[in-house]
Amino acid sequence: MAGSTTAERGERKRESSGPLPRVRRFGRRQVRRIIILAVALVFLGSGTFWLLYGSDLVRVERVSVSGTRVLTPAEVREAADVPLGEQLVSVDTDAIEARLSSALPRIDTVDVVRSWPHEITLEVTERTAVLLVHKGGKFIEVDEEGVRFATVSKAPEGVPALKLAVSGTGSAAASLRRFGEDRLTREAVRVAGAIPDPVAHATRSVKVRSYDDISLELADGRTVDWGSGEKGAEKGRALTALMKAESGARHFDVSVPTAPASAGS
Repeated sequence: MAGSTTAERGERKRESSGPLPRVRRFGRRQVRRIIILAVALVFLGSGTFWLLYGSDLVRVERVSVSGTRVLTPAEVREAADVPLGEQLVSVDTDAIEARLSSALPRIDTVDVVRSWPHEITLEVTERTAVLLVHKGGKFIEVDEEGVRFATVSKAPEGVPALKLAVSGTGSAAASLRRFGEDRLTREAVRVAGAIPDPVAHATRSVKVRSYDDISLELADGRTVDWGSGEKGAEKGRALTALMKAESGARHFDVSVPTAPASAGS
């Protein structure tokens, strides 16, 4: 039997591959719509650009401040030096943050927010003092990171004093040489952060003799040997239990939290 002809094979191939795809052609209406849409997008982009950068509708007219406790909003606005009248979109928020951090060390963080259409909002978080350094009749506030951020004439209520008793010779001097005053201060801050709340309210000072010899002096004259800042949570729990069990004691030692001790009556 004779085989299929070339024409027959071609016909079967076209049938098996399906109909040829139709080439889509744009009619006049569709072309017109595309042109109109393109022109509209150009005008929209130009209008948006003009609105943000050329019009008077989105310029800075107000600066609001939130989150202050010790600082006043006026102090923050002055240090921020926000350019009134400038286009809101052009305001350099990073530069404002840098000016505030430099001029007002009491500020821990600040968010500079564009509040459309006419306002810049400064959302401030101030540092909180956890220790005080008494110097020259004034008090230097130290925050939870060990940063000395402000000097005040009156001690904030409820903030213990930091006593660095590391001068002289012996182990205290060796500790100062090894760790430095900043590191010892941070260790004292670490201890202050671990003191149980009832004891923290009664703590008058945190005394540092060396890195691992830190003690607390309470308002009623009782004392606590804390040791280093390590295992702070365990030491806090041990101190709370020890004070309940030995309420008449005058001295407590939780430097080894698994073997706390008390003395005096």
